[in-house]
Amino acid sequence: MDYSAARARAQEAEASLNLQEPVSLTSTHRHLERLRGRRIVIQPMDGTPTDKVCGLWFGLDDMDLILHAAAASEVHRQQIVLHEFAHMILQHEQAAISTEYVRSFFPDLDPDMVLTALKRSDFLDEFEVAAELLADRLAARIRATQRRSAGQPGNFGSVFG
Repeated sequence: MDYSAARARAQEAEASLNLQEPVSLTSTHRHLERLRGRRIVIQPMDGTPTDKVCGLWFGLDDMDLILHAAAASEVHRQQIVLHEFAHMILQHEQAAISTEYVRSFFPDLDPDMVLTALKRSDFLDEFEVAAELLADRLAARIRATQRRSAGQPGNFGSVFG
């Protein structure tokens, strides 16, 4: 695994996004929807058939669907979603999935409706490393936005509700 090449890919991908400040998970989500020309729906998984799955990206007929496992915190949930966004941004190929696999997540859904999915469990795979590095870069942008806005008097609403 060439980590410097993966870091370079993540840096180039982030720069090519042209995200406008302020950057948040929501603004990144909407920006990707515009770039992809389709809705991206994010939903929690009620239960996962394996403990190795944190997030899944399914390409459906009319939208992208990201499912995420229950997370210990909002920051962890955000990282899972950003990781799946990173696969989209990096244009990682989605793997075809079996009817049985679809049924394990969507017992009431017609398996033919699901076109493709991205699920990887090898965390040292070059795709996973690049996606995680890009997710980290996006998370850093979100944190920087939050730090900048936290010190401004006009941010009372987000601090005090």
